[in-house]
Amino acid sequence: MTSIGGAEMVDWNLAVATATRFVRPGPDVSRDEARAVVAELRRHAKASEEHVRAFTRMIPEGSQPQDTPVLVVDRAGWVRANVAGFRELLKPLLDKMQERRSGSPGGALVGAVGGKVTGVELGMLLSFLASRVLGQYETFAPATRELPAGGHGGGRLLLVAPNIVHVERELEVDPHDFRLWVCLHEETHRTQFTGVPWLRDHLEGEIQSFLGETEVDPMTVLERFREAAQSLSGARPEGEENESGRSIVELVQTPAQREILSRLTAVMSLLEGHADYVMDGVGPDVVPSVAEIREKFQQRRARGASRLDQALRKLLGLDAKLRQYRDGERFVRSVVEGVGMDGFNRVWTSPNTLPTKAEIAKPADWIARVHRKAES
Repeated sequence: MTSIGGAEMVDWNLAVATATRFVRPGPDVSRDEARAVVAELRRHAKASEEHVRAFTRMIPEGSQPQDTPVLVVDRAGWVRANVAGFRELLKPLLDKMQERRSGSPGGALVGAVGGKVTGVELGMLLSFLASRVLGQYETFAPATRELPAGGHGGGRLLLVAPNIVHVERELEVDPHDFRLWVCLHEETHRTQFTGVPWLRDHLEGEIQSFLGETEVDPMTVLERFREAAQSLSGARPEGEENESGRSIVELVQTPAQREILSRLTAVMSLLEGHADYVMDGVGPDVVPSVAEIREKFQQRRARGASRLDQALRKLLGLDAKLRQYRDGERFVRSVVEGVGMDGFNRVWTSPNTLPTKAEIAKPADWIARVHRKAES
């Protein structure tokens, strides 16, 4: 717990309460239908293990069945899981903020008030995101009473049932095929972290280095949350943008952070692009309508969203995430076409064989660096 004068820098319980209060209701389903969806998602998650392993040729450490839990959750469950993850991951940054604020006049009062404000505003952001996420491999999940941690460093796979049902209805696609298609993507993420033992520690190290380099006053962080919450509520005046139109992450960068963020962007592009490549590669054999699903899903992404959605996506850096899917998938496809799946899998050898941000854009440069070095 990170607190000032007994008050937490972020009121995490208030964040959960706010998010669950304001999150949009899910699609209208009967109790029996909900049970059937949950059971089917669990079956598909289990079936996806073998499909993904066979296609990627990645075997979890020890060649044993995956021991990370698969949890089918509603929107409130996704919120609780992510608040627990944020609390774990942001602890170094909040500790740093605590040290700065504790030495200033009125620090305890600012901490108490700021914790409530940040809790509400974080909750508002999570309420926005909770209706949009289909699934998530939670890499840094701590154990909680409601949501257990898994065996491989605490990871667990979340499938957000109401969001999956909402999108399959919106796209008017075969629901059984769509559910399996989503599971293939998320199962690929689970296989990445269970099949590459060093990946979680490497990613956590990069994130903690990024947070450790943050040189920003706590009130500046609160202001960024306020900007996002105002965008969400429509409180921002017409036409007014956040500073320079940049995302929250970009606003707190130091030169050292820019280097770290470049590496993180490359890794996330690789992981997301690999998952997209696998879900479409496995698809034709096990998802009969995969071509229709992909076409409609891409059209949905391309249509964009409301002005409010677009403002929030920019502020939160979500536009960059969509580019990661596209650029990463292109990288994986190009490398597999050039050197085969086994040749691509050299990417998982060590942190040194991960692609750089420049190599994501130019896959041939990665092939030249990794394969020529290995063959020389």
